[in-house]
Amino acid sequence: MLSLLIDCQKGTVEGQLILGSTNPIEVSIGQFYGIEINDFAVTVAKTALWIAESQMMKETEELVHMSLDFLPLKSYANIIEENALRMDWESVVPKTELNYIMGNPPFVGYSLQSKEQKFDILSIYIDEKGKPYKTAGKIDYVAGWYFKSAQLMQNTNIHTAFVSTNSITQGEQVSGVWKPLYDRLGIHIDFAHRTFRWDSEANMKAHVHCVIVGFSTAINTGKKRLYSSERMQLVDNINAYLIEAPNIFVESRNKPICDVPEIVKGSSPVDGGNLLLSEEEYNDLIKKEPLSNKYIKKFFGAREYLHNIKRYCLWLDGIQPSELNQLPLVKERVQATRDFRLNSSKAATRKYADFPTRFMEMRQPKNNYILIPRHSSENRKYIPFGFISPEIICGDANNMLPDATLYHFGILTSNVHMAWTRAVCGRIKSDYRYSNDIVYNNFPWPTPTEEQKAKIEKTAQAILDARALYPDSSLADLYDEVTMPPELRKAHQNNDRAVMEAYGFTKKTEDGKRTWLTESECVAELMKMYQKLTENK
Repeated sequence: MLSLLIDCQKGTVEGQLILGSTNPIEVSIGQFYGIEINDFAVTVAKTALWIAESQMMKETEELVHMSLDFLPLKSYANIIEENALRMDWESVVPKTELNYIMGNPPFVGYSLQSKEQKFDILSIYIDEKGKPYKTAGKIDYVAGWYFKSAQLMQNTNIHTAFVSTNSITQGEQVSGVWKPLYDRLGIHIDFAHRTFRWDSEANMKAHVHCVIVGFSTAINTGKKRLYSSERMQLVDNINAYLIEAPNIFVESRNKPICDVPEIVKGSSPVDGGNLLLSEEEYNDLIKKEPLSNKYIKKFFGAREYLHNIKRYCLWLDGIQPSELNQLPLVKERVQATRDFRLNSSKAATRKYADFPTRFMEMRQPKNNYILIPRHSSENRKYIPFGFISPEIICGDANNMLPDATLYHFGILTSNVHMAWTRAVCGRIKSDYRYSNDIVYNNFPWPTPTEEQKAKIEKTAQAILDARALYPDSSLADLYDEVTMPPELRKAHQNNDRAVMEAYGFTKKTEDGKRTWLTESECVAELMKMYQKLTENK
């Protein structure tokens, strides 16, 4: 701005602005206020502000050819040492004198919070009756700053922007963090930057996955700016998932919202590793105790399923005591399982010490089922779901869909379902975390014609056939975007079109032709469907 004023004065830009002898500086560190809990960080912040002001003074002197009085230090850096979540922010600066709130609040997941931090959140995220919201105990610590900012901004033109952990815009946390801010405090998102990786400059680099969210309560009818690593979009609305879609909140649900098979978690051994066998342990056991092979089954965790890693488990359900006594090595593992459970700090686990031959949680289907790994790389366009025999035990790192058909497989492995998953699922860093209660149970299914359903079954089978052409490749190999075989990619593209057709996800182009919706447009339509499905529930 000062450069522009100088250009005006020199006549290089139209205008008659003259600096004269007045001090051109209208911003000082005295206008910045801060709250920091760590005493050393307070000192660092004050020093950083003084250095920044000194640097800007020097640059300004060179622009305006004036000597600016800076030393000795007179400007006061208004940084106070205090817990920001336990104080009245107006005691630092009245909101009538405040324009912007910004910062980088601490990232602490709900499972990692100290007792003091839990107290902070539960004392801030309270309803009109002064009671903590039901979900307050399961939200990130950074959410406390959002709530306090939203309260302070009431009936003002103050705008807030925070760098935050991306967890608050994903999965179950979205409803817990944002619903009170929207419904009770009337906030809206003005701009946002979707997930990006923030790398530390320290020697031991920590990769944190962050978002930037700018929000306010002031009336704003203009376009919103939505940033990602690829581009910036001008959009009509940014919802709490940081996508251009209606302001809805996908809340945890125990049953599917549509008439489809129920999804369940895999079986959980809770055995201290004693009922599970590596390939080497399996070979050693059946060599020493051949009769044990009758009670050994192939086992799939998510990693074993995706990478074709051989792993096994002792599946001793129904074994006769006399048989177990004939298998001393197996019995030794059963005893170790019992000891492990007895030594647990959890009462429920100790209870299951009485049943050491069994997995603690057994949900194995009797028929073929679709296996859905709970965690999958963000670099995959499609999460590799697959049909699995009931003879293969599915561990609790996966979800299972018993009684599923080719039609169900075709819908779930489509770009439509993947778009929904990417929008609402939780994340581990930035990898997908597929959940029953948020992703699957809330997914709006189409209502296809018989012809459309038959077409999806055909394209779904083509995906399985394409996989079968590469028996020596793992699913991780097949679904790597670089190494994905052309037959498999083509099969998925055909399935995507069949599913989009069943949803009616097309639009007219400017020349009157029809084309498929983009991923963001698909998500917006799915959220509208979700909204209608939940209106009467």
